[in-house]
Amino acid sequence: MLKLFKNFTKKETLLALISVVLIIFQVWLDLKLPDYMSEITLLVQTEGSHLSDIYQAGGMMLLCAFGSLITAVLVAITAARISTNFGANLRYKLFAKVLDFSLEEISLFSTSSLITRSTNDITQIQLLIIMGLQAIVKAPILAFMAITKITGKSWQWSLVTAVAVVVLLIVVLGILMLAMPKFKLLQKLTDRLTHVTRENLTGLRVVRAYNAEAFQENKFEVVNNDLTNTQLFTTRTMAFMMPFIQLVMNGLSLAIYWVGAILINEAGLFDRLPLFSDMIVFSSYAVQIVMAFMMLIMIFLIVPRASVSAKRVLEVLETRPSITDGDIDASVLDSSGSIEFKGVSFKYPDAQNDVLQDINFVANTGETVAFIGATGSGKTTLVNLIPRFYDVTEGEVLLNGINVKDYSQENLHNHIGYAAQKASLFEGTIKSNVLYGQNQQAKILDSDILEALDIAQASEFVESLEGGYDSEVTAGGTNLSGGQKQRLSIARAISRQADVLIFDDSFSALDYRTDRQLRQALREERADKTKLIVAQRIGTIKDADRIIVLDKGRIVGNGRHEELMESCAVYQEIAYSQLTKEELV
Repeated sequence: MLKLFKNFTKKETLLALISVVLIIFQVWLDLKLPDYMSEITLLVQTEGSHLSDIYQAGGMMLLCAFGSLITAVLVAITAARISTNFGANLRYKLFAKVLDFSLEEISLFSTSSLITRSTNDITQIQLLIIMGLQAIVKAPILAFMAITKITGKSWQWSLVTAVAVVVLLIVVLGILMLAMPKFKLLQKLTDRLTHVTRENLTGLRVVRAYNAEAFQENKFEVVNNDLTNTQLFTTRTMAFMMPFIQLVMNGLSLAIYWVGAILINEAGLFDRLPLFSDMIVFSSYAVQIVMAFMMLIMIFLIVPRASVSAKRVLEVLETRPSITDGDIDASVLDSSGSIEFKGVSFKYPDAQNDVLQDINFVANTGETVAFIGATGSGKTTLVNLIPRFYDVTEGEVLLNGINVKDYSQENLHNHIGYAAQKASLFEGTIKSNVLYGQNQQAKILDSDILEALDIAQASEFVESLEGGYDSEVTAGGTNLSGGQKQRLSIARAISRQADVLIFDDSFSALDYRTDRQLRQALREERADKTKLIVAQRIGTIKDADRIIVLDKGRIVGNGRHEELMESCAVYQEIAYSQLTKEELV
């Protein structure tokens, strides 16, 4: 928790110090009240005292109470400001950190867990800050000042107060030790609940298509019941705390009056009035001491969960990305766009076997190189190594003759236009989605956007929309068809004016006519760009300059369509399963 608070800015630290000063002043005002109460008690019992003196002491009590109210409000406002700013800064740092993660770190934490850490966990920390400044800081100050006030009054009363505090601490610590493991479990169960909910929402079409609503409901019910039962356990355990605190406070007051009655009864006539006044004051201060410990105990209800949340947030912030920047400035280097794989092998983290083994090939400037193979043969994994979504286990991937690890990631990505296997669109407009991101290699003009849409065969459907290029796109592109989303994703890759264009099975939702027209436009308009195409359809890649056939992570064929039809059995099997001999000719 303390390590996380190092993220406080100077402004937040200053506000926290102001809050501490206000709290000290508030405690001083609260502890002045029993003094004036004692004064009034003596004035009432003393002959010859004036009513104006009583009014004066009462007026001072009202001023102290009003001053305490004002300072409490100021502390609450300051704490809320600190908590809000700290939470915003922490969320930003967490978000920025996740953006630096490779796919390896993302899969390590899981998407649902990262969402929970960015929302629920930070909310728990914010709640601790709000309550902490008002209670954690106030409680020890209140207890210390109250103890100094009662020191030397009566050892009997002090002993009774000490016994009450010890009993209170023993019971509270016992309850916390019982509840702490469950508090740690709560956040993990919240992760699971988020995961199941997210899984259900993203797969809603499949759920309905397969009438799996009951299955999903049962799945959710199991996770929800686990979370509910854990919360009920912690809540019921903590429920014993407040009644017990009230019992201790009331018992302490009774004990003080009982001891006081004995002391007053045994005292001389002239000592009884001061003793009675001391008893009233001591009772008030003793209750304040117990109140201080009660505030600490209330914080203990929040601290365990906030502590777990802080560890989870720190776990993300302190994780070092496995993929780091190189120190070569790509902007001053040759940008021919050539790609070379030299002895590349790769396996996913914690996997036992390599996904790719001994991959060697060169894609020269302007060439169209296609990759085909059975499902799971490693096609997508191979092209994902170029933009460094993962780093190779062995060997080298070279761009323009330089290892991709030597580039900064920003410079590397400026050389690449990437259309993913699953088209991802963002909330905005058609234009903002094609213009998405930044490319320091070249400024993207409106003419580039129009050209990219034309090459991607998207101009016709975009112009048919009511808003044209400014038509709204919902998050995920849910208001567009699969083919429309793929064409916009392809247009986004083309518009970047990058040296290397990677199309990871991004033609799969296109009909054969659109597919053919798009590839023809790419050959004509982007003849100087290196084009890497992952595909399942022979028709999409048969005209490529070179086709690389993958089988179980190894290259089993490398050549043109005609050459592979004669020399590669795997390619022949794929080809004959899709097209007739006449169509292949």
